[in-house]
This record gives sequence, C-alpha cells and structure tokens, in this order.
Amino acid sequence: MNLREILAAKGAAIFTTGPEATLREAAQRLVENRVGALLVVPRGTDGRLASQLLGIISERDVLRICAAGTSLDKTCVAEVMSTQLTLGSPHDELDHVMGVMTSERKRHLPVVSDGRVEGIVSIGDIVKAQHDLLAVENRFMKDYIRS
Repeated sequence: MNLREILAAKGAAIFTTGPEATLREAAQRLVENRVGALLVVPRGTDGRLASQLLGIISERDVLRICAAGTSLDKTCVAEVMSTQLTLGSPHDELDHVMGVMTSERKRHLPVVSDGRVEGIVSIGDIVKAQHDLLAVENRFMKDYIRS
C-alpha cells in the first residue's frame, strides 16, 4: 500500500493557514476542521492562499506556546511553524513512511508530487492503513488454514 492509496481512502482534504495568521486563528481552524496540523502557505496578491508550502503548524506547536504563557493573539504562525519539512511522495510505500515518521518523530506528513501538495497523512492514518492490511492478511490466513 502506498500514500496515494491511503489518500484515496481517507480523502485528500488539505487545511491551510497563512503565515500571518495568529495562533488563535490557527487553533480555531484546527478545532473547526478536527485536524492535528495545518499546512502554512502564503497569500497571493489576490488575497487567496497560494500553493507554495512554507511550513506546517500542529496542535503541539500551539500547546507549547500556551504552556510558555505567550499570547495566542500576539504570536503569528510564522514565528512557530516548522519549516524543516519531511515530505512524502504518492508512491511511497507504507513500510517506508512508517519508518520515516517514526525515526524523525513526525506526526503529519505532507504528500507532494511535482511540487504540488496532494494531501497530508497523519500517524493515525498510517496506523489505520497498517491495521487494515494486517486484518486482510489475517482473514486470508484463517480462510487458507480452514480450507
């Protein structure tokens, strides 16, 4: 199983924020969309969010600021976002992605093809995909043994 198949199963919805947004605004988007991370993209000259990926901000980033006592209204996303991104390709296999996310301690992985973001997967998506594969193998083995 590869990342393209995981995105097809879960959907390729991408939730974003601009680097100038406050952390309160980012936190509200995280809650509204029930996601753990937002991709950070700049606003174009028309005011719309562009497709260039600048970084990622996660609920953990917001919690770190809260724990430090810093104002969510006075801190912008650009000050906190992670810019050292680990990216996945739609062709990356599940085992490879599991290893990368584990070794680099990443909970969210943007999936990019030809410079275009195709989606984002979380560690939960990866665990679910692995579980589903093992369930199919288990069922196959039980059926094989019974026959």
